[in-house]
Amino acid sequence: QAYNCLIHFYKRYLQKMAKNTSSNVFRTLDVDQYNEDNYKEDNDSTDPAALGPNDTLITSLLAANKPVEALTHLLSGATLGIKDQAARTASLTLAMRVLMAIKASQIDDAVAQLDNENRDVLMKFIYRGFEVPNEGSSAHLLVWHEKVFTVSGVGSIVRVLTDKKRV
Repeated sequence: QAYNCLIHFYKRYLQKMAKNTSSNVFRTLDVDQYNEDNYKEDNDSTDPAALGPNDTLITSLLAANKPVEALTHLLSGATLGIKDQAARTASLTLAMRVLMAIKASQIDDAVAQLDNENRDVLMKFIYRGFEVPNEGSSAHLLVWHEKVFTVSGVGSIVRVLTDKKRV
């Protein structure tokens, strides 16, 4: 008798489940829009040279021994997601000059003056600097990475690694 009751319960339960799942009204999200084939990158029609950091201003700040101010100008005017390789290389070269000009004892103060968005851009430059190391730059970039990580945490690394807009 208990066996028949259990079979009757399962039959009713399965019929009820079949009715509920046959309807697709509950699907309100269009998952096809996230398909790789439908993805389109944002194309900026503006001139990438006009968007970049002011080279002469940053060079003059470095010459005036104001590397922290040069860093803030560099990060606030950084071009993200440009396709022109020459502009990207010039931007990285300028960023590396600024980062190498700041002494290890000044890094804490420089990072503390930045907001979260600029720290994320700085972390992008740090990772890009790791891709093309120069003599002595890797050790200095590791110090920068440690200081930015101390202030921003893991979230900064995750945002930088998942962002499609590169420096």
